[in-house]
Amino acid sequence: MSNLSELLPTGSGQNSVDFVASGTLSSGQTVALKADGTVSAVTEDTVGTSVIFGEASTVISATFDPTNDKVVIAYNDVGNSNYGTAIVGTVSGTSISFGTAVVFESANISTSPASAIYDSNANRIVIAYRDVANSRFGTAIVGTVSGTTISFGTAVVFESADTYSPSATFDSTNNKVVIAYVDIGNSNNGTAIVGTVSGTAISFGTAVVFESVGISDPSATYDSNSNKIVIAYNSGYGTAIVGTVSGTAISFGTAVVFESASSYYISSTYDSTNNKVIIAYADVGNSYYGTAIVGTVSGTSISFGTLVVFNSASTQIGLSATYDSNANKTVIAYRNVGNSGYGTAIVGTVSGTAISFNTPTIFESESSTYISSTYDSTNNKVVIAYSNYDGGYEGKGVVFTVGSPTNTDFIGITAEAISDTATGPVNVYGGINTVQTGLTIASDYYVQADGSLTTASASPAVKVGQAISATTINMKDLT
Repeated sequence: MSNLSELLPTGSGQNSVDFVASGTLSSGQTVALKADGTVSAVTEDTVGTSVIFGEASTVISATFDPTNDKVVIAYNDVGNSNYGTAIVGTVSGTSISFGTAVVFESANISTSPASAIYDSNANRIVIAYRDVANSRFGTAIVGTVSGTTISFGTAVVFESADTYSPSATFDSTNNKVVIAYVDIGNSNNGTAIVGTVSGTAISFGTAVVFESVGISDPSATYDSNSNKIVIAYNSGYGTAIVGTVSGTAISFGTAVVFESASSYYISSTYDSTNNKVIIAYADVGNSYYGTAIVGTVSGTSISFGTLVVFNSASTQIGLSATYDSNANKTVIAYRNVGNSGYGTAIVGTVSGTAISFNTPTIFESESSTYISSTYDSTNNKVVIAYSNYDGGYEGKGVVFTVGSPTNTDFIGITAEAISDTATGPVNVYGGINTVQTGLTIASDYYVQADGSLTTASASPAVKVGQAISATTINMKDLT
């Protein structure tokens, strides 16, 4: 006997479990368990090549039209008198291409972010914005995607007063658009209104005040489990409130504080797997650190878990959260002031009322602002739209792919090659895998974010076990 591996049974079958493969798996490949019970190769978050959609663009908002499989980006065209403009993007693999930009408002909308959403009942895009040329009134317009272009109906005023920072969401139970906004004409009160799309037109009910003190940075999302609207906003404190749509009206429960300090650049999204609301924001009370918290809606109220810092540096002028329902992860795209303002994305996983994060990925190695993201449910990609400050506010789009599953979901190593949809053996913790190459005896091995096995132990690496020969790893039961 020359080494310990001679004591082991042959066939790499020690403590193995049979799994169905999602994708073709090679022998000795690290795999992770997916929500459907299959296993897939461990992959890391990746970013494609950015593409310019506007030479000078700010106040960007992106949404996805699943009927036409298109991304729509609404923005202020700095190079064209700050006109409200929209463009259609098509995702293919890890790249995105754009059609021709279309003006939806021949006036300045630059002083406030627009908000674009998709109405799945009418199969239309709705853009809410501040019409500077019309006394800064709150305004909305309906867009229809056809091929790689978009056309618009007639703009409709929803607030005949100075309106700031509209945030729109779609209530798919009641088939209504809800817009939350700051009513500057009414002491900066937090206000919401319900819209109904018919053809290329939109009509509105009566506006309702949900917060009678000055607010900023409202962000609305729809909780499809409870059939409620959740609006997160800054009232001096980070605050959230639950709204119930009935007909063309909306009513609200009691506001709940989730952060006992001012909270800026708020962005909320809904995790449809865990039935949770995720709110991302810059915590002014903690040096503007990027922070996230998980909320649970019950009736007309919302409760929160413990806040988690995802960026220990200033996170300003651009922050966007979106949910990837294929990976069952939340992606937060943000401007990392602590790293030269680089555009950065980080993936979060909800468990109960907590959220944990992977290592961040840079999607733009220059200063990036006015970030907005959306999930392309056809291609299972997140599209991030942003303004490249260092590039003269070039409007750019980039495709971000969530590693699914990631090394944090690692379950074992294949004992042999397994074809896609076929069943095959996977060595799990407590077992032995004998189909490796080039291992260093007595060294500990860790699965890395890209799925490789190395001796590097730095986070987010996950420990697998110890090499007992050049081809064999003892997968120690670490529980």
